[in-house]
Amino acid sequence: MQENYRPLAIEQEVQAAWEASGVFNASESSAQEKYYCLSMFPYPSGKLHMGHVRNYTIGDVISRYQRMLGKNVLQPMGWDAFGLPAENAAMQHGVHPADWTYENIDYMRDQLKRLGFGYDWNRELATCDPDYYKWEQWFFLKLLAKGLVYKKTAPVNWCPHDMTVLANEQVIDGCCWRCDTKVERKEIAQWFLKITAYADELLAALETLDGWPEQVKTMQANWIGRSEGVEMDFRVPDMAQPLRIYTTRPDTLMGVTYLAVAAEHPLALKAAESNADIGVFIDECKMMETSEAAMETMEKRGIDSGIKALHPLTGEQVPVWIANFVLMGYGTGAVMSVPAHDQRDFEFAKKYGIAIKQVIFAKDGENDDDCSEQAYTVKGILKNSGQFDGLTSEQAFVAIAEVLEKEQKGLRKINFRLRDWGVSRQRYWGAPIPVIYCDNCGTIPVPEQDLPVQLPRDVILDGSQSPLVAHSTFAHVNCPKCGKAARRETDTFDTFMESSWYFARFASSKAETMLDDNAKYWLPVDHYIGGIEHAILHLLYARFYTKLLRDEGLLVCDEPFKKLMTQGMVLKDGSKMSKSKGNTVDPQGLIDQYGADTVRLFIMFAAPPEQSLEWSDSGVEGAFRFLKRLWKQAYLHIEEGGSPSAVDKFSLTEQQQTIRRQLHQTIQKVSHDMGVRTIFNTAIAANMELVNTLAKFTDDSDNGKAIRQEVLEAIILMLAPIVPHICHQLWLDLGHQQAVISAQWPEVDRAALEQDLLELVVQVNGKLRGKISVPASASADEVQTRALNDEHVQRFIADKPVRKVIVVPKKLVNIVV
Repeated sequence: MQENYRPLAIEQEVQAAWEASGVFNASESSAQEKYYCLSMFPYPSGKLHMGHVRNYTIGDVISRYQRMLGKNVLQPMGWDAFGLPAENAAMQHGVHPADWTYENIDYMRDQLKRLGFGYDWNRELATCDPDYYKWEQWFFLKLLAKGLVYKKTAPVNWCPHDMTVLANEQVIDGCCWRCDTKVERKEIAQWFLKITAYADELLAALETLDGWPEQVKTMQANWIGRSEGVEMDFRVPDMAQPLRIYTTRPDTLMGVTYLAVAAEHPLALKAAESNADIGVFIDECKMMETSEAAMETMEKRGIDSGIKALHPLTGEQVPVWIANFVLMGYGTGAVMSVPAHDQRDFEFAKKYGIAIKQVIFAKDGENDDDCSEQAYTVKGILKNSGQFDGLTSEQAFVAIAEVLEKEQKGLRKINFRLRDWGVSRQRYWGAPIPVIYCDNCGTIPVPEQDLPVQLPRDVILDGSQSPLVAHSTFAHVNCPKCGKAARRETDTFDTFMESSWYFARFASSKAETMLDDNAKYWLPVDHYIGGIEHAILHLLYARFYTKLLRDEGLLVCDEPFKKLMTQGMVLKDGSKMSKSKGNTVDPQGLIDQYGADTVRLFIMFAAPPEQSLEWSDSGVEGAFRFLKRLWKQAYLHIEEGGSPSAVDKFSLTEQQQTIRRQLHQTIQKVSHDMGVRTIFNTAIAANMELVNTLAKFTDDSDNGKAIRQEVLEAIILMLAPIVPHICHQLWLDLGHQQAVISAQWPEVDRAALEQDLLELVVQVNGKLRGKISVPASASADEVQTRALNDEHVQRFIADKPVRKVIVVPKKLVNIVV
């Protein structure tokens, strides 16, 4: 064995051994219990950052630990490879997006291998590979045939720089999240997936996700947003269609003083025909940001349409306003406004001098129900509401709904905040949407034998328009039904489409169909690791896609991920690492200087997985010093001849018993930390304490050497998931023929935990005043007597009468005087 720890040479040799043996290549034929561990796959941006390193180290530690428990582990890796950054890089550097992407993949794959992650590389996939997105296109057409896909014109957030649609969540302070260009509103025809058809199941099934953080489940529940209310019509004279609104507070119906419609609403457009000011206002609304956060904070503005609607119960005229806080894409594009009982409506009414009519009052003076300064938004008793006076809000909900239903002016309805998923993007580097438009035959699916619809390589990327629109031949195709000239769809899929099912393709990576029975074997994923920023969109879409695949007969599970871990960010100087802040740390440089095991150890030791990690250069150096100490302890032991025999448990000295007790207490703690709590920093700390104890253990007897061997082997086994390279080498150096990757997790020797003597703390009036040693078998009375007679304790009792003695078994004695 070498005297000095040389991580780079060891790691290269160990990684070569793993690759040669194919030890991480998973098989479905195993009789062992399966365990599918997956970290969210990366976008191939060019280099790994520390957030990647943390995410993938956590996943690798969990995978290796589960392998040591005897499970059949699958841990794959791939690339979320489509997206605008590749197009932008192509324009900046004059390189094709495919070339840029695959060069980055090659570099990042080598980085992942240098970190020693135990991936089944035989299952590697890239979502930009036509062999991958072929099945996405195939499945889209299956959903189209089922009526779960449709196309409609809808207002969208449009980035004029990137020339693509943005989700509301991708608009930050009115600007594109990628390029910071001011976002515009635009009407555009888009393809949608009917996620709303699964809203009930997506919401209800959250209750079954016991392994998910409550925060994530709450975020998804709020996003789905189930509500019970009443849909009703306000008739508009001289218009064919009434204004249809939905409210969760029908008890406030008698307090309606105006209606508000979206700028794109047909009524608003009609009003603009005869009023230039309204036309200007509508144009201004088109430039407005529509994200939820922006809608909350923006100035509420509006204009009177001059049109009156009729109250469904009283027949009174109600003015219709056009307001910037109403969106056409949400509900019907019209809302009833009750200023006395909704704060937004209140502020708008105050601003524009609209009447405020209070109809809900506090029950028995429970609350201050004055509406002069702010809206009274809690439920209460109805007044000024005609036949409904005196009813509670709950009673009025039912009574008003019944009247509206009886008069066929409304009905009770369950609504969801969730909207259908718009999957069209006007860019090149994405999977083409597989439909053809024919003037004779309409919208025609691309025939299955013609899939995949591949991206043409000879495109011009200059940012002026979609390269697929500009391409000389891509859009020109003959109709597969009638044979006449037709047009191919030039939009591509939202990249969330690829990431919504990749975990299933990993399980069927060689299948000649979208998925095979291997996916049914591996899914659901047992442990999924990724950032909290994916709590809503990616995780919700993945859940939705899993249910779609299940209903197509391709999967048998209802949910994709049994257990979810959302790891915290990596910070430096209190801020998230970013190139713009100049506070990034290059993982490659650290690997070259200290080795991968040091980087892995620091990442796992610096903070619990779900908390943010503050970067520390001294912490990295400390991790390296610990590995050198561990190496030194093994070297000294081996130089002294190692262990000639097994531990003789029947002739242990007190010192030998003590270190074996600490050893098996450590195994017990680490097993609980890693297997139950999924906390690793405390598991590492316990092993560090054990190494310190071992360094002070100077027993050179045969039994002493055997115990030293036992302790070293256990430390190596416990640390093997975290620092696998050094543990691989030390395990062999300690005399084992089989690699540590195939070893079993250490078991606790219950007998070693037993103590002949217990050390108990003694308190007087709750303050520490002494310690006593008692036989482990001592009764409570014997413990009490020993404590009362202890000379240190006697000094604090003196002549004071003892009122009570509390004995906490195996822990402490508290004497109350």
